[in-house]
Amino acid sequence: MSTPVRSLRLSEARERAALLDVSSYDVSLDLAVDDRVFRSSTRIRLTSHGGETFLDLQPTELHRLELDGRPLDPGLLDRGRVPLPLSPGEHELYVDATMRFRNDGEGLHAHVDPADGQRYVYGMAFMDAAPSIFACFDQPDLKAPVTLHVVAPHDWTVVGNAPGEQVEPGRWELATTPPLPPYLVTLVAGPWHVIREEHDGIPLSLSCRTSIAEHLDRDAEEILTVTRQSLDELHRLFGIRYAFGDYHQAFVPEFNAGAMENPGCVTLRDAYVFTSRATRGQHVVRAITVAHELAHQWFGNLTTPVWWDDLWLNESFAEYMGNRVVADATEYADAWTHNAFARRQWGLTADQRPTTHPVAGNGATDAASALQDFDGISYAKGSSVLKQLNAVVGDEVFFRGVVDHFERHRFGNATMHDLFASWERAGAGDLGAFTDAWLRTAGADALVFDRTVGVVRRTPPPGRDSDRPHVLRAALARPGERWSVQHLQIDGPVMPLAAADDQAVVLDPFEDTWALVQPDATTVRLLPALLPATRDPMLRAGIWNNVRTGLHNAAVTPADVLALLTAGIPLEDNDDALSALLPWAVGKVAPLSRDPREALRTIHDACAARLETAEAGGHVQLAAFRGAVTSATGSDLLKAWRRGEGLPAGLDLDSDLRWLVLVQLAALGELDEAELSGELEAEPTARTRVDHARAMASRPTAEAKAWAWRRFTGVVEASNYELEAIGEGFWRPGQEMLTAGYVDRYLAGIGDAPRLHSGWVLGDVTRAFFPLTALDRDVVARAESLAATEGLDPTVRRVVRDQADELRRRIAGREA
Repeated sequence: MSTPVRSLRLSEARERAALLDVSSYDVSLDLAVDDRVFRSSTRIRLTSHGGETFLDLQPTELHRLELDGRPLDPGLLDRGRVPLPLSPGEHELYVDATMRFRNDGEGLHAHVDPADGQRYVYGMAFMDAAPSIFACFDQPDLKAPVTLHVVAPHDWTVVGNAPGEQVEPGRWELATTPPLPPYLVTLVAGPWHVIREEHDGIPLSLSCRTSIAEHLDRDAEEILTVTRQSLDELHRLFGIRYAFGDYHQAFVPEFNAGAMENPGCVTLRDAYVFTSRATRGQHVVRAITVAHELAHQWFGNLTTPVWWDDLWLNESFAEYMGNRVVADATEYADAWTHNAFARRQWGLTADQRPTTHPVAGNGATDAASALQDFDGISYAKGSSVLKQLNAVVGDEVFFRGVVDHFERHRFGNATMHDLFASWERAGAGDLGAFTDAWLRTAGADALVFDRTVGVVRRTPPPGRDSDRPHVLRAALARPGERWSVQHLQIDGPVMPLAAADDQAVVLDPFEDTWALVQPDATTVRLLPALLPATRDPMLRAGIWNNVRTGLHNAAVTPADVLALLTAGIPLEDNDDALSALLPWAVGKVAPLSRDPREALRTIHDACAARLETAEAGGHVQLAAFRGAVTSATGSDLLKAWRRGEGLPAGLDLDSDLRWLVLVQLAALGELDEAELSGELEAEPTARTRVDHARAMASRPTAEAKAWAWRRFTGVVEASNYELEAIGEGFWRPGQEMLTAGYVDRYLAGIGDAPRLHSGWVLGDVTRAFFPLTALDRDVVARAESLAATEGLDPTVRRVVRDQADELRRRIAGREA
């Protein structure tokens, strides 16, 4: 176990930025040394204004450390830092070190593909991870050109931020990049399958593991078409060309994020290469991700935030632009409807947590805590606020200001103040009130229709004095009638809205504003009669989001939801709706019901009804079948499907569906360890290895839970993806008798998790293994007490606080 490194604090970053100007990085990486480690040599040229500072470095062994040709003591290295006394003037640092390959999706991640034994490496330098690849000054406002020299096995391909070539067998030279912060430096190296083409003078390429090459070949034209269309649209909107040479998209294994915007070499999780049938919604997700990362080439890469308290300048913009570009320039014109089902609740839920934070100025005191702010607020809420701003100032002013921002800070750093100054110069007027209300104030206003007096009440978030205006629409209807839409502008605590006693009222169904909206009791009663006849997909999404928010706040009961599912699912023609609602219904609504098993049967029957009428081989059929599998309470049907018997016409049991059935059978106690191991041996892929881990942990036996716990505690090694899957399978609803004893073990032991994990994985593991099935107020109190413990790791503290809040809300929903 290594000693934890210190995460860079904002105060330290400001001091170092005032002291240093970094001129260049010249980095040599030898990836052919060993399967466990690699050699990293870095030459840094810089100018100092004089004073004490430090270099960031996380080696397994430090061989040489020189300042201006004079050796420094390697023993100076302490918890990831080398102290540097620098006189005024120009300096050169040289560092020669051995680094370790990682298996947590950070640093230089090494993956051995179980399908064929081939080894792949990729870089993820984000948030404290760059110094585990090369010596650097790891903060976003110390940007410098980077030149990479790479030695690799002779049969490997190497791609990085800048175009490169193999100058001799196994030796690669990459061109010097424009100025980059260390967190955006990457390379992908291995026996990758590569596809190349060119568009508008920009070389485009894709890569993936050899074992899934045939699937990338099949998907390549769709991915490249979205890439071309998104590039063209972003060029049209900005009038500024893509600035980083080649544009490579590498689909890599065991990736923690959806994707990472490294200039010239974007890395994406390789689940976006569909090895089994995918719903239309999954294609939309991939398209939005492609456009999102392209938008980052301007928002974040061309112009970079000074510090992580402005991370929204990256993520909120990329979220907004990704959805907009896909909706406007690709075949997926319904991208905003997809966003409503897939992302809205993520943001609204995060904004109700005790750890909510402003979109901007989020209080990120160090890089490690900033990582936890890459949440639904920074993405979904920030995107919604930018959409509102665009509606207020208009497209012309909006993009004139954005372009001014890019031109003033090209290859540099900027703040929120800089951006809003650009908008004001562009003609937006004084945006101070908008900024204070929407970007600097945490939490969401609650908008509730009070039928007794005929008004919409606006209530600010608890403990916050905000006066946000809301411009939105409301939909009203009686059963048997069409919905009518009214436009509302809410500038005060109440706004009149007249509705008949038998008329449903749905607030903000088209996501015009950012607020907590949930249906009143009369509307809840009327919705099962109204929803099946509601044809507008965005309106249906808005109805469901009202209901989902209502359940989260115990204002809508699980029984209400089940009634609506029974009415709506058999007629739902949007696979996005099924893909979002059915896992939520199975994982949250059913466990909170009075009779969880009967609730699952209700969900299963609704899925079965949809399967009877769904188009054979269609996306809706696929989504409904997935829901039918995960809601099954008996094994006979699952066993028949496993044998290929009784499957809906047009549906084949491919690998993903087969393992979905296997996991559910395991959860029902129908498969033992030997059978599951045999299934994995018959199909040993990276994906099935994760499914196997989920199935093993899902079994309703004491041995299965002990198997899972050994991996959680590090007794047995497991990958980042496997750990998440194991946590999901461990706390299965209905298995509380088996897991009750582990509640104490989690609360007593999670504080030690930072000895095993860091960064992204630490947060994921803390979340995945939290006992959400323990619906007991005493567990909430103990978790809150744990979160208040002095000295607890900040990431663990934050996740435990949020999960305790979720558990409290689930208990309230159960009691409702």
